[in-house]
Amino acid sequence: MPNNNRRDVSPNSGNGWKVTKPGASRPTATAPTQGAAERIAKKQTSDAGGGQVYIHTPKGVIRDADTVKPGNESPRKDTRH
Repeated sequence: MPNNNRRDVSPNSGNGWKVTKPGASRPTATAPTQGAAERIAKKQTSDAGGGQVYIHTPKGVIRDADTVKPGNESPRKDTRH
């Protein structure tokens, strides 16, 4: 069962960046920049009740993750943002 409270931000095969939801066959959004795609992903996750946003490299490796409230935030301080 897919996690509806997760979004992935990765480079789009054509141009720009895409936001995807696990289990979906198409991106939920596209954006010209990574920052814009991250903002869209965080808004979608927030609207779904909170969760995780994962940022991927062009090779598909997760390089960063953010918890969107009211998700289950780790007690460790996020030093990247």
